[in-house]
Amino acid sequence: MKLKEFTGELLGTFLLTVLGCGSVAVAVLFGEYSGIFQIGLVWGIAVTLAIYLTRHLSNAHLNPAVTLAMVFSRRMKANKIPIYLTAQLIGAFIAGAVVFILFEPSIEAYEEANGIIRGTDASVITAKIFGEFYPNPGGSAVVSMPLAITAEFFGTFLLVLAIFGLTEDANTGRPGNNIAPLFIGLTVSSVIWLIAPLTQSGINPARDFSPRMFSMLAGWGKAALPDACGGFFWVYILAPIAGGGLAALLEPLMKRINVKEC
Repeated sequence: MKLKEFTGELLGTFLLTVLGCGSVAVAVLFGEYSGIFQIGLVWGIAVTLAIYLTRHLSNAHLNPAVTLAMVFSRRMKANKIPIYLTAQLIGAFIAGAVVFILFEPSIEAYEEANGIIRGTDASVITAKIFGEFYPNPGGSAVVSMPLAITAEFFGTFLLVLAIFGLTEDANTGRPGNNIAPLFIGLTVSSVIWLIAPLTQSGINPARDFSPRMFSMLAGWGKAALPDACGGFFWVYILAPIAGGGLAALLEPLMKRINVKEC
């Protein structure tokens, strides 16, 4: 059972990360996407496909914030946390490596054409292929760390709340199990459309941390970090976990309200 769950989380997180980060690479390097709508849609499709592919192996969390929320809400035992989180982090790291291998010649050509030296502050424009930054490089938003934390907290809260609602048997209005992954993917897309102009929309600590760590090893160094004061931890790891945790705290309340109405 442990190997089955580990495989499911690794494979699913790999798939959503390689497709999602790949779409960012295509947008940055080739300008093939016209805006945040298309990239957000790709991420939503990637999440949907990853859930369909792996939910028979694990519960298809594919996100540490979701896994911890499931434990907080007592939907999953805490002793499974190491299996799920380790698999998610490894899957996302491999995805970052694959994206790098696929696009490294194009990244080098882009950097050369634009006078970018990898590892300098200017290389953030290519580093964002792997990890998120606030404010979104190339955008016009003004984003402080507190605002970035709030955006990631709120975005993950909405995502996890939707997951609870879409998978709760007591919710008579939820879609069937066959199409629930589609609505979860649409939720991911919707959250990206809302907060990506501010923070690139991480809402998944594994998807952010592992590819970011790979990019640091691949030559970007400290340029792979959004700031010099630990912003990647507070914004892209702690805030999503806290947002998912709040959704988990509210889930029993939603159940009681639903039961009373019935």
